Parts: sequence; structure tokens; C-alpha cells
Amino acid sequence: MTELRVVDVTEDQLDSVWQVRIRSFGPANDREGWTKHARTFIEDGRFIGVLDGDDLVAAARMWPFEQWWSGRRVPMGGVAGVVVAPDYRGRGVGSLLMRAVLQRCVDKGYPLTGLYPATTVLYRHLGYEFGGNRYKFSFQAADLRTLGGKGTAVRKAGRGDAELFLELAGKAHESRRSSGPLIWPVSHVEAWLEDENNFAYVADDGFVVYSWSDGNLAVDELIAGSEETARALWATVGSGSSIATTVHAYCSPFDPIHLLAEHEAAADTRINRWMLRLVDAPAAIEARGFPAGVVLETDLRIDDPELPANTGDWHLSVADGSGRLTPAEPSSDALRLGPRGLAALYAGTPVAALRGAGLITGGADSGLDAAFSGPTPYMLDYF
Repeated sequence: MTELRVVDVTEDQLDSVWQVRIRSFGPANDREGWTKHARTFIEDGRFIGVLDGDDLVAAARMWPFEQWWSGRRVPMGGVAGVVVAPDYRGRGVGSLLMRAVLQRCVDKGYPLTGLYPATTVLYRHLGYEFGGNRYKFSFQAADLRTLGGKGTAVRKAGRGDAELFLELAGKAHESRRSSGPLIWPVSHVEAWLEDENNFAYVADDGFVVYSWSDGNLAVDELIAGSEETARALWATVGSGSSIATTVHAYCSPFDPIHLLAEHEAAADTRINRWMLRLVDAPAAIEARGFPAGVVLETDLRIDDPELPANTGDWHLSVADGSGRLTPAEPSSDALRLGPRGLAALYAGTPVAALRGAGLITGGADSGLDAAFSGPTPYMLDYF
């Protein structure tokens, strides 16, 4: 290796990124579509690469997401397409790339960053920890068809409903104090809805988007603000039971469908785990929601070698559904944790589990589990 340099990927380098990509993820189709999509990341500095001399040997890009945390929206940089050329793996290139990604998340003002790991070793070394899961459940299509809801008006939806879909999802996640689901830029919701391979329907207080998948049906997202709307939308999907025997659905483990369907989901539920990291600890705490009745005052000592601005002595205050992390004097009673422990705590991992893994030491546990409690974090989307 000559001197490695971190750079912003340019359009002229997309061919090199593509070559590293297929060596990392295998053969791929639709190069033209990928290139068009990649340009949107280049335009505002969300595509980073590593050069060895003039050769691009690694790259990663960041989605400009928001993510629900206990019913509040928190900006989140979604890291995707992390690729390193085979002959450069195991030589520190991935760490160099991801450190640049973390700094770019700082520059972009994302309090959080998240990703789906191909390997946990690299990401844990840089402070990421598991935040939640993406669940894929399988139901009998005929079972869904009989759920009813015939009194609820359902219409076909299209590109012009993108803002409405975001509004309906936002109302549902706020009222349910959801943690984990992503908020996509409206332009991507529009593209999702105008894709002829997706079938979208909307009611007054809910919507569904689904598609065919290897002879069965797959629900990308279903939001319902009432029982009748849930019944109507699931029955709409189940109406394909004369052709499809199974409906695969991306939804939370506590979605009402688990209570509405006569038969439980198939035993082969698929789970993908995703990882989380706090980029700006005070901003992440301030943006997150907390249970309304919980009051907490405790001292923390955070040691974050990758992002020194997070390192130091802090006081955590939680009250009235909000939290604050403010600089404090050193305390011998402070709870000590690094970025992995902080990310897992933020995601609601029980303190006892974090102590058992050595991710939290010292201090007292009183009130922490209650403060960071809530519905299990989950995502609907893979990125």
C-alpha cells in the first residue's frame, strides 16, 4: 500500500466502486439504476471512499434518515454499501473508512448512526452495538382474507400519497411510542409508491404496501390507526389467497396482526439484527422520548475513544417524557460505560445484561431500566 487517503467519491469513481461492490456482494444487475441512485449520495457529500494512490479500494454511503425513538423523531445516518476490495481486507482499510463515516455523521449533524452488519467485529471495535431487529413473519393468506373490515373504505394509492403515508405513519409511531422504524425522504416514498411492482392501498387512518415474492405475497409496511382499518388492509392483502398461500410481512413482534390472525405466524420467522451508535450523546438524549412518569437523576462517565466529544463526566436527567445530558463534575458514584454500552442502553437493553457483558460498570442501576424502557425496537426496512 502507498499512502491511503479518505476522499469524497466522485462520479468518475463510480465504476471503481461498482467493481469493488460486486467483489464484495456478488454479481449484480441494474448497474444503470445503481449509478443513478449513487449520484444522489454524491451530491451532498454522503458517499465516502478510500484511495490507495489513484485506486479506489473501499467505499461507504450514508442515508439521511430519521428514526423513531420512544415516539420521537431522531436524525440518523444510515450507513450502507460498506465495501472493501478483497486484497485490502484485514489491513485496517475498513476501520479507516468507518472512522471517516463517523466524522461525516458528526459534520452532517446526525446524533445517531445505524447499520446492518456484515460482521460485528469491525463495528463493535468502533462503538456500534445491537439496537434491535427486523422481523419477517409468515401468515396464511387465507387466514388474512377472512379478517373482515368490509365497512372501511380502501382505495388504490400512488405517488401523490407520499406525504399522506408519512403523516399516517408518524401519527401511529408517535402514539405507540415506537422505537426503530425509519422515516425516509419523501422522494424515496414517492418512488416506492410509483413502482409498478408494488401495490399500495390507503384508508382514512392507514395504508399498506405489498408485492409478489416467489409466488407468495410480501407486505413491506402496514399502518392502521384502528382495528377495522387493520382488518380491511390485511384482508386486502389476503384477497390474493387464490394464488398465494403465504403472506410474508415485515412488522413488529407486537403488531396487532398477531392478535387478529386465527393462526399464529409460521415458526420460521426471519430476524435480521441491526446496530446503533450515538454520534452526539447530548443531542441523541435530548431528541429521544422517555416514559412520561419516569424521573431520573444520575451521573455517567462516558469513554468514547473514536468521538472524544462524547467522552467525559455527564449528568443524565429524565422527567416529563424528556431527557438531558449535561456536563458534570467527576463523581465516584458515576455509571461508567463506553459507546457500545451507551448505544445498547439507549436502545433499551436491560442494565443487568449490560453489566453481565461488562459494558457498564460502577454506579447504581436505579431508574435506568424504567427510563429507557418501551416497546422493543424494530425496523421494517433493510438498507
